[in-house]
Amino acid sequence: MAVIGAFMVPHPPLIIHEVGHGEEDGIAATVAAYKNAAQRIAALKPETIVVTSPHAVMYSDYFHISPGAEAYGNFGQFGAPQVQFHVAYDEQLVKAVCGEAQTAGLPAGTGGEKNPALDHATMVPLYFINQFIKNDYKLVRVGLSGLSYKKHYMLGECIARAVGKTGRRVVFVASGDLSHVLKQDGPYGFREEGPVYDERIMDVMGSADFGRLLSFDPDFCENAAECGHRSFIIMAGALDSTAVKAECLSHEGPFGVGYGICAYTPEGADRNRNFLEQYELLEKKNV
Repeated sequence: MAVIGAFMVPHPPLIIHEVGHGEEDGIAATVAAYKNAAQRIAALKPETIVVTSPHAVMYSDYFHISPGAEAYGNFGQFGAPQVQFHVAYDEQLVKAVCGEAQTAGLPAGTGGEKNPALDHATMVPLYFINQFIKNDYKLVRVGLSGLSYKKHYMLGECIARAVGKTGRRVVFVASGDLSHVLKQDGPYGFREEGPVYDERIMDVMGSADFGRLLSFDPDFCENAAECGHRSFIIMAGALDSTAVKAECLSHEGPFGVGYGICAYTPEGADRNRNFLEQYELLEKKNV
């Protein structure tokens, strides 16, 4: 098998009713789109869900993949300890991803775990998914790194190869908020890069023009205070050379932070979508 579906989702804790206590009504379009995405994931009946999370263990020069057989988490940090999660990790797929990364020369593995608890960028998607999914599924949780965009894309390619070799039915969930500096009265203030980033990233993700993800200037992204760009790139790598149907389900940012939800349905091989190869060829031409 291969990746059978992929989704770009945000992770604001206040979207959880037990945390937001009604504040989530201010992003009603995001809530509705999240439920739509979760229903789609449930309909795919995945054996394993791969989540890339900006708030999992992160290193500057290493991709951390959560180890072990299981993990727990709750929203106690956000005043809702009663909202709890228990997941089983797909140890076989984790091992396969680590093996593919080693072959590709990528620094990735299960070492260096600082905190085994599930992070909120993982739990928010699971909160919605678990409302609709009936079959048991396992999880693979992948952290981001300070490495280049290209290496994040390569990690996605490694995940896709590992999925193919294990035969898993896998849904990929790229967790990540957009800009955090959309409004002066927002929690992080305003920078002009914020709205520009949101417009650009939603154009890219809404059309699945993933090659453009690699050409975003890292300094621009930092000034835009985004947290999901690398997460989206890993997902793009997992869909390399694959035709996809892209659907933008929602985009809003009334609280000063951008939230975007997109769904991707793989539709077979397409060698014209080998975006990393194309990007590297362009780099060589520009040297």
